[in-house]
Amino acid sequence: MKRRDLLQGMGAAAMFAGLSGIEAQEKSGGIFELRVYHCFEGKLPNLLKRFREHTMALFERHGITNVAYWTPVDDGPLKGKTLFYVIKYPSREEATKRWAAFAADPEWVKVAADSQVDGKIVEKVDSTFLEMTDFSPKV
Repeated sequence: MKRRDLLQGMGAAAMFAGLSGIEAQEKSGGIFELRVYHCFEGKLPNLLKRFREHTMALFERHGITNVAYWTPVDDGPLKGKTLFYVIKYPSREEATKRWAAFAADPEWVKVAADSQVDGKIVEKVDSTFLEMTDFSPKV
């Protein structure tokens, strides 16, 4: 089974357990987004620096909660090139609004441009919205 298929199926688990999407969001206090950034060769350090020094604070300013960030440790095609992270919003509708506000923030636009003076950092982004299951430990 492909990782993306598995992750997309995870969101459906709450509905199969008898909870509607809105009930699951209310129960967990929001909705989560798993984002996977696939970097160009040698650019992951640039991306990590941008998140560490700018992006996380800008997310918080726009009401996007930083949950956790990871990089792969096992040897393979993702190591040294990939950032996985989870952020949280009050609802799917708020996610759309808050992400749009973040993307249009003049400070973010400048930070993004400045960080890519020597070339693009991110080759591809995968995004999956997730609902908390009724049996999951609370985050």
